[in-house]
Amino acid sequence: MGVHYVLEGSIRRSGDRVQVNVQLIDAESGAHVWADRFDTDRRNLVQAQTEMTGRLARTLNLELLQAVDRKIALEKTVNPDARELTMRGWASFFRPYSIYTREEARRAFERALEVDPNSIDAKIGIARVLIVNLADEWSKSAQQDEARAEELLVEVLERDANRSAAHLGMGILRRVQNRLTEAQIELETTIALDRNDAVAYTQLGQVFTYLGRPDAGIGPIEKAILLSPRDPFLAVAYWSLGACHLLLDKADKAANLFWRARGANPRHWFVHLWLAGALGLQDELDEARSALAESLKLKPEVNSIARWRTHRPWYANSQFAALAEKTLYMGVRRAGFPDE
Repeated sequence: MGVHYVLEGSIRRSGDRVQVNVQLIDAESGAHVWADRFDTDRRNLVQAQTEMTGRLARTLNLELLQAVDRKIALEKTVNPDARELTMRGWASFFRPYSIYTREEARRAFERALEVDPNSIDAKIGIARVLIVNLADEWSKSAQQDEARAEELLVEVLERDANRSAAHLGMGILRRVQNRLTEAQIELETTIALDRNDAVAYTQLGQVFTYLGRPDAGIGPIEKAILLSPRDPFLAVAYWSLGACHLLLDKADKAANLFWRARGANPRHWFVHLWLAGALGLQDELDEARSALAESLKLKPEVNSIARWRTHRPWYANSQFAALAEKTLYMGVRRAGFPDE
């Protein structure tokens, strides 16, 4: 039939338990690209079906990008078209967090836009790289990158107001700009258009947290983890969920989630700093100081609470700041983190 990939599945039932096995096959070679298993209770099949569909959508998208990228590399395509280049860009973007993979993604998106100046996917890809670099403070020209990201997303939304990825990019950009109410609207629009977007759920949970409503943030972030339990951004989801619990003064639960985040990706400096706060609240001061030292090694310029607030302007929101003062900041102070 000319298809490149085939999705196969089987179902086994044992009592009230139902096991669904799914595998992705390369139709040309017959090779297995990916496989997964879902276990659920048959008494709750409607909810399980929704969860499996969402998880499959997210995982298949990531796996197909990687598979196509590998195929293009093997074929050594001299002049790939804009679509292939954008797929390579996303494959790089979803690799482990580093400046190199981000720049690799951006180069692919920029080349795609050169090949096709009207490519919506290339514009979204460039904007997304610029925005996450702004969020991670990797941008060397923040004002210019912010302006270009906004310009590209506005161009996309003027052509297609229902492009969920463009609303996601705009939602993250508004969060970085500390325009949190607008960020919430954009992220809720993203989810209304694509209920399988795990990143949108995580970002929405973060926005609720920065608005001083960590209790409202827990549900969306848990949904994100359920949708994509092996997501390349899983560390951020675990950290975001831990932040909600820490601000709600549940240091034990928060610390456990921060440990998970660190295990998923130890390169996020802010995970170590929040972990230091949770451990400090539990009076586990040796481990708290160790986490604090790791944060300073990764981000030496964030060496006080005042500098931390400067690097994270959304921390200045009064409702968030009031919760953080009684939990997060108290914990890091116990670990020896100075105010100034």
